[in-house]
Amino acid sequence: MFDFINNGQMTKLRIEAYSDPQFSDPIDDGEFTALMNPEKYSIRYEIEHNNEQAPGTSTNAPKYNRQPPGRLEFDFVFDRTGVVRDYEPKENGVIDDVENFKKVVLQYQGANHKSNYLILKWGSLYFKGTMIDLNLEFKVFKPDGAPIRAVAKATFQGFIENDLRVAMENAQSPDLTHLRTVKHGDTLPLLSYRIYGDSKYYLEVAKANKLSNFRKLTVGDQLFFPPIEKVSK
Repeated sequence: MFDFINNGQMTKLRIEAYSDPQFSDPIDDGEFTALMNPEKYSIRYEIEHNNEQAPGTSTNAPKYNRQPPGRLEFDFVFDRTGVVRDYEPKENGVIDDVENFKKVVLQYQGANHKSNYLILKWGSLYFKGTMIDLNLEFKVFKPDGAPIRAVAKATFQGFIENDLRVAMENAQSPDLTHLRTVKHGDTLPLLSYRIYGDSKYYLEVAKANKLSNFRKLTVGDQLFFPPIEKVSK
């Protein structure tokens, strides 16, 4: 069940921490390698539907609303009992191991008002997200009370960087409301064509945004593109 590298050593689950959602700024000492690989992991996906229905109408099929980020769940085991090779007993048991793990997955970035952004790697698993839940259970102790075995039940919420998410979703459906930031070279007919599939709606879009001069767009401005059913009336 484990992946092995060429030198015959077992591949260990690895977590890397970053300060930004583009994963371009790694955290100092922001790496964690599992003492013991999990026996299993689960990834949960959901699809939310809009089930609202107008009074007096017959049953309609649920309409797709959105797909929330996936969730990754598994248990980490920390063991300093001496049964795990390369992880000999320590005076304070697993305390240092647990604290290093918490530093990577829970550290709060005051400047960004967020916890670390994480990449989890193990075999075919490559998961980007943040920690949303952590439960630590200490199970075996030395005579002085130092814990020598602990289990961390961890849940991570995934996400994809904004640019990649937008590219993958390609949410250009004409029955959705869109916001677009004006870029160099953009014109109202061109943006209308990209969203509605027809440039003729640019006048309605100009009215919706109260534009006095639709021929001159300001780079950086945001434009509102209402659903096609509303602007076509």
